[in-house]
Amino acid sequence: MNFQELNYILCIAKHQNLTKAAQELYISQPTLTKYLQRLEREVNGKLFVRSGNSYTATYLGRRYMEYAKKILAVNQDWEKELQDLTSYNEGELNIAFPLMRSSCMVPQIMTVFHKQYPGVRVNLREETYAIQEKLLLDDQLDFAIFNEAKPHPKLEYETLLKEEVLLVMPKGHPLASLGVKKDGKEYPWIDLRLLGQEPFILHFPEQTTGQIALELFEKYGIYPSVPIRTRNTVTCVKLCQKGMGLCFIPENYMKNIELQEPPLCFSVGDEGAFSTLTIAFRKGAYLPAYARDFIRIAQQNL
Repeated sequence: MNFQELNYILCIAKHQNLTKAAQELYISQPTLTKYLQRLEREVNGKLFVRSGNSYTATYLGRRYMEYAKKILAVNQDWEKELQDLTSYNEGELNIAFPLMRSSCMVPQIMTVFHKQYPGVRVNLREETYAIQEKLLLDDQLDFAIFNEAKPHPKLEYETLLKEEVLLVMPKGHPLASLGVKKDGKEYPWIDLRLLGQEPFILHFPEQTTGQIALELFEKYGIYPSVPIRTRNTVTCVKLCQKGMGLCFIPENYMKNIELQEPPLCFSVGDEGAFSTLTIAFRKGAYLPAYARDFIRIAQQNL
């Protein structure tokens, strides 16, 4: 096995097509075919079953790829540690953020991080939870930041932020006066049961804020109309300001979006409603000093 062959086989499995794999690898299809044929002779077995132009991994192929991923992960960790020992704070980080959250998180974190580590290149991606987790497990990311995380046995997690989810109303709303001040609360508190007849603009149920909203509605026995759903938090707030309905938004997001006129925000729930922002990385992965500091800076600046 060599690293080049490992990557070639994994790329064929990824695309299940020799032409697409060759295009990604920047080699010709005949060259890739020869690599595959030579390797299959060396292992004395077929790594893929061909059906037309589709290549499906055999059991031997799947086992080969399991070891290939382990070998490449160990090599990746060694390269990071070697770079950490010799590069004088130079390196690279690949990080995925939740959809619609990077705009209010990245400036806070990167301003501090880049000042401390100007030689570290950071590649940012916005992805859904499922895609983030897959990329992380495939060693295509150093970190993934989740709104909520369902623990995976191959990943480690650290909490970045526990933030309140706020109810948002447009200024001048007739029910705004129902908010009451409570000790220890930054925002006035409002009883959700008083809002059952109001329309709400919600995130989709698979999004954290959308799920929290539905759980609150069920807990307080209200079934408001939901004329609009969107994945975009800024859209939620702007529609709310136009009088289209009430909405929910994480506090950190509310503090960092730019609006001509901020809306009214309220705490809800007996103890408040909260979501947790988590950073995840591959269990056992080597984290260079700048990667560990990225986590620290994120925790201190969100």
